[in-house]
Amino acid sequence: MGDLFQPWHLIMIAIIVVVFFGGKKLPELGKGLGEGLRGFKDGMKGVTDEVNKPADTHAVTPKPEESVK
Repeated sequence: MGDLFQPWHLIMIAIIVVVFFGGKKLPELGKGLGEGLRGFKDGMKGVTDEVNKPADTHAVTPKPEESVK
């Protein structure tokens, strides 16, 4: 179980990817993957910033509506 991924496994996977997608398509795939990961990280950062933001302690009470006669 310890030798699940040996170096020749990675070489075989790389060869299969090059044969399947072709050499010209690989940079486009890498770029798309990088942009996707960057977008995911930015989204997660926005969520953690929102959670860690201190809560507004000054609550605003709404004015009661005046009745129309």
